[in-house]
Amino acid sequence: MDQTAGLAFDYETQRIGQSRIIHADCLEWLSRLSQNTLHAIVTDPPYGVKEYDLDQLEKRANGKGGIWRIPPSFDGHARAPLPRFTALNRGERNRIARFFFDWGKLSLHAMRPGAHVFIATNAFIAQLLYTALVDSGLEFRGEVIRLVRTLRGGDRPKNAENEFSHVTSLPRGCYEPWGIFRKPLLPNMRVSDCLREFETGGLRRYSEDLPFEDVVISERTPRRERAIAGHPSLKPQSFLRRIVHASLPLGAGVVADPFMGSGSTIAAAEAVGLCGVGIERHRDYYDMATTVIPRLKRLEIPNVDGLVGASKVLF
Repeated sequence: MDQTAGLAFDYETQRIGQSRIIHADCLEWLSRLSQNTLHAIVTDPPYGVKEYDLDQLEKRANGKGGIWRIPPSFDGHARAPLPRFTALNRGERNRIARFFFDWGKLSLHAMRPGAHVFIATNAFIAQLLYTALVDSGLEFRGEVIRLVRTLRGGDRPKNAENEFSHVTSLPRGCYEPWGIFRKPLLPNMRVSDCLREFETGGLRRYSEDLPFEDVVISERTPRRERAIAGHPSLKPQSFLRRIVHASLPLGAGVVADPFMGSGSTIAAAEAVGLCGVGIERHRDYYDMATTVIPRLKRLEIPNVDGLVGASKVLF
């Protein structure tokens, strides 16, 4: 049975396993969905900030950097450029807030009551993002803290590194927050009622003895995964497989990634036996996903595949 057959409309699409990818703008796609369609959303958005505008992506691809920040090379290896979220002005912050308010409204309509959203963010954007999504009507249900040492922060004051060699502008980032939101249940509806009627409302446990936890000891995306998918914000399968597993409490339904990128979320859904639908508006990433998803899906991830002992350290 193809659970995604009616979700492609007239867009270019391709079925991969039991999942589907669609070449479309996610706002337009969400606006065309019938009410109460999606069981969950797991996504890592580009936030619409100027670093991800097409001209800046082209500059980065051509080695000219654009306004991307090139992090230091701590171990002698070249580092991928990072977006400078600290450099956003008031207008750009308002642009992000408005985008995610509109996105939240469309997602609210498209999701079933009790459906959850897992959305990646960072310490600079989280408050702005969460406020916009709550204002759109979604319930804030907490965060997943992905413990991973990043390359954000820890730098000395720009252009005064020698003068203030013992000062850091921001703390070195050691975690990545993922907001958890839920479409409100119907009036007087309990979680058990929602599970029976809509297959949503709660989060899937790792096992009968182990609930899903909101702190995940993670890793940087392994080199073997980055070699498969050349995306600037690729998340590791060891983390994504846990999240998509938790997002469908009964192991049934459709989990969507409206900002699919190279398809890592859909690969994670496929790897744990779930049905995903990925939406991507950039042609290069959509084409990339057709080959990336099957390859990432096939990777064996210790302590995560089968989700037995899934809370173990992954280093």
